[in-house]
Order: sequence, then structure tokens, then C-alpha cells
Amino acid sequence: MAQYQNLFTTVQAVGPTHHGVELGHGNSPRTGEPLIVYWAGLLGNAQIGPIYLGGLGVASLILGTLAFNIIGFNMLASVNWDPIQFVRQLFWLALEPPAPAYGLSIPPMNQGGWWLLTGAFLTASMFLWWVRTYRRARELGMGTHIPWAFAAAIWLYLVLGFFRPILMGSWSEAVPFGIFPHLDWTAAFSLRYGNLFYNPFHALSIVFLYGSVLLFAMHGATILAVSRFGGEREIEQIADRGTASERAALFWRWTMGFNATMESIHRWAWWFAVLCPLAGGIGILLTGTVVDNWYLWAVKHGVAPSYPAVFPAVVDPATLSAVKP
Repeated sequence: MAQYQNLFTTVQAVGPTHHGVELGHGNSPRTGEPLIVYWAGLLGNAQIGPIYLGGLGVASLILGTLAFNIIGFNMLASVNWDPIQFVRQLFWLALEPPAPAYGLSIPPMNQGGWWLLTGAFLTASMFLWWVRTYRRARELGMGTHIPWAFAAAIWLYLVLGFFRPILMGSWSEAVPFGIFPHLDWTAAFSLRYGNLFYNPFHALSIVFLYGSVLLFAMHGATILAVSRFGGEREIEQIADRGTASERAALFWRWTMGFNATMESIHRWAWWFAVLCPLAGGIGILLTGTVVDNWYLWAVKHGVAPSYPAVFPAVVDPATLSAVKP
């Protein structure tokens, strides 16, 4: 009888620590001695370390830390350097972009300059980390699926804070750094442009978001369900089709109507996840630059109904001539 193992009854295989495969010429040495941590083994691999950062990784972390600290100190300054109020109001604090009057120029530091500097540091940090992930994948003989998935997220970030503000002619169109302020920006953005829900690319983005969540959950649940047969050892299952993969495939055929293989399910999930920020970025980029009101766009193209006039027409006061006393 096979022993039942799942997420809650994992068995940690503890053996000699491993320093990893040999790195090629020109790579920095790995840092630290690996160690086994039981609590880490409950979530994934129990071995921690050794760590490899390299020049790109160190530069990326330095720039990212600078950006994080600039945001934090600006938020602290906004509450008069009161640490208690900083903690209390943290979710509502923000580092705002420059005012519309500055356009695409460089404003004073306290009028949006810190936001520009933070964006520059954060963007450079992301690009350096992207190059690091790409080079690490190539160095280890892996495919480059991870860096290209990361690039999809960077695309959406650049659309929100760089590409669209440039097309709109003002840094004020960008998203503030902050938790609730960035959510407030999203709500105001949708209201300003006639409800973003009528944006077809936004709809596609949500489809891929929910679809990737569903696919990842279904795949994870299927593998956990056959873990008693060694289903989590997917590489071995691909090379030597065994009881776990056969049962998983049969289950998918019975419930989903098609057979997802050990490889194809990952391709489906990868594409769904990557297309979420790609489609979302396109939708954001078109908003205000090509389409000024998504509801009116939807009515024009037969996507949404035009609501009947219920109340008397409202006259715009700006069109009325001045009344003399």
C-alpha cells in the first residue's frame, strides 16, 4: 500500500547539503555554507544557501533599497517625522508624482522630484534583476521562460509609470507610490475614463488573471491528489509514465474533456499568467491616448446599451451667457 503524502503530511528527505552545479568562467563564487532548516522544508526545499548575487544582483538590491528608503522617508516626512503616525497611517501615505503644471519637466524635489528619482532607481533595479535572471538561466542551461514572464510584469509597470505619462505629456498621469493611494488612483482612473470595465483589454486581462489562478489551482490540486503515487516527482513521471500521471491524465479527461500533460499544463498556466499583464498594459496604454470614454466606446460598438433619458437634460453652465444685474 502506498503511503499517503500531501501538503499537510510531507516527508522531508534530509541528506548531505549541495553547493549546486559548477559555474562557468567569469562568475562570482557563491556565498555562505548551505544548511538544513526544518521550517523551510515545510514550505519547500529544506536547504538554505549558498547564495549567489553577483555584480548585477548586488547593484539591483542597492538601487531597489534606495528607492524603498526614499519612499519611506518621504512618507515619514509627510507626518512630520512622527514614527507613531507613520505606522498608524502607513496604508494611506504616498509619494505622489509631480503636479500637472510641470508636464514632463523635472520639478523640485519636494514637488515630485523624489517621485521621479524613486522611479528611476526602481526601474533600473528591475532591469538589472531581469538581466540577472536571464543570465542565470543561460548559465545553468535552462530555458528563459522565467525572465520573459518577469518582463511581462515590467511591461505593465512601465506602462503605468513611464510610457503612458509620456504619451499623455505629464508625469502627473503616473501612479503614486503607496498602498491605498495607488488603489485610489485606480478607482479615479476608471471613473475619469468612463468605467474601465468596458475596456476590452482590461476584460481580457481579468480573464487571464482568473484563468491562470484556476489553472494553477487545478494543477496543484491534481498533483497533490496523486502525490501518494509520486506525482510530485514530475520529471520522473514525464520520463517514465507511471501510476500518478496516468491517473491525473484520466481525471482531466473525465472532468475537463481534454488531456493536459505534465508539460502542457505548465505552458497553459505560463501563457495565461503572462498575458494578464500584457493585455492589461495595452488597455491602460490606450486609455486617454486613443479612447477618452470607454463606456461611450462600448455604446458606439454595440458592446453596452445606451441608457434612456430619465431625467430632464442638464445644461452645462459653462455654455450659458453671463447674466448682467
